[in-house]
Amino acid sequence: MSREEFVDPEDVELLEKRCRGYRFGNRSPLFTICESEPRVVTTYQNFDSLLTPQDHVSRRTSDTYYVNSDHCLRAHTSAHQHTLMQSGLDAFLVIGDVYRRDEVDRTHYPCFHQIEGVRLYSRDELLGKKSDGENVADLFAAKPDTERLPEKQETHSLDATKASEIQLKQFLESLCDELFGKEAEKRWVDAYFPFTHPSYELEVFYNGQWLEVLGCGIMEQKLLESAGVTDKIGWAFGIGLERIAMVLYGIPDIRLFWSKDTGFLSQFVGKSPTDEVKYKQISAHPQVIFDLSFFLPTTSVQFNDMTSDVYDTIRNVGGELVEQVKLTDEFENKKKGKKSQTYRIVYRSHEKALTKEEKYGEKGKM
Repeated sequence: MSREEFVDPEDVELLEKRCRGYRFGNRSPLFTICESEPRVVTTYQNFDSLLTPQDHVSRRTSDTYYVNSDHCLRAHTSAHQHTLMQSGLDAFLVIGDVYRRDEVDRTHYPCFHQIEGVRLYSRDELLGKKSDGENVADLFAAKPDTERLPEKQETHSLDATKASEIQLKQFLESLCDELFGKEAEKRWVDAYFPFTHPSYELEVFYNGQWLEVLGCGIMEQKLLESAGVTDKIGWAFGIGLERIAMVLYGIPDIRLFWSKDTGFLSQFVGKSPTDEVKYKQISAHPQVIFDLSFFLPTTSVQFNDMTSDVYDTIRNVGGELVEQVKLTDEFENKKKGKKSQTYRIVYRSHEKALTKEEKYGEKGKM
């Protein structure tokens, strides 16, 4: 990636302030804001602390940027949950950029921004007490279930799970109202994440279609216990800022978030988080298309692993002008022991019209 220093783009920062200012900071000092956590984390923080299975696809080198065998660029802000809970925090937001090896198109980029929220509750905070001082209910089941139920974890009481779910959903529905308006229809969808159970996704009907806003759930108790928290339960959620900003501000291409073009940046400079902002297109220049074919180095190289390397190489050589890369063909000649791939590379500039002659030299480098 071409930028030596990563800072929040103006439009992402605008949305971040809108989220932060709603209930996380200005109106409620409950949440500690954590926005200076290191980008390089241990594989334990990124995977093991979040109970990610050893064979999970996210652990592959084709999905994660590894620094070495024990460290990687964080793939999500959840990588800091364990450390922050260990430090004694029980209500915090982690805000920052995250990194994933992904396909190249107008909705994907190897760096994007997330907000991660965590809220832990003691028994009295979540369930309260009766008028006579007795506990209303307990966080944990007197006798843990031998098997996991769809509606709760083995060790949690049903009362505590339902109370947490109500707090979680009310909190996030209010945030959704702030972003999309109270008139926007919302729905909850059951989901799966390794680090929460039960898990949910919140969707909102906006601009004529259902949009996934965030993922969330009741945190796995094993995750809390590994951080030394044994007397609380909690919930967590995560929001990808670029996806939401693209919808709210009408931005058609994720690459624009990293643009230095003043015609784009000036549309967001000086704006308040509550201002209505809609992107005005600054370029309608045509695409320039190349097809690239090659043999893989050896038959031992797997197609999937090669694809991730190709995406990175093309982006490194072509820079920000690469709008899309699509794998169009794979072939294996077992008799000759050769594998080949073909990719279509689409260039487009938001600042000027490109020519094939201008970009032809890059094809050889790739």
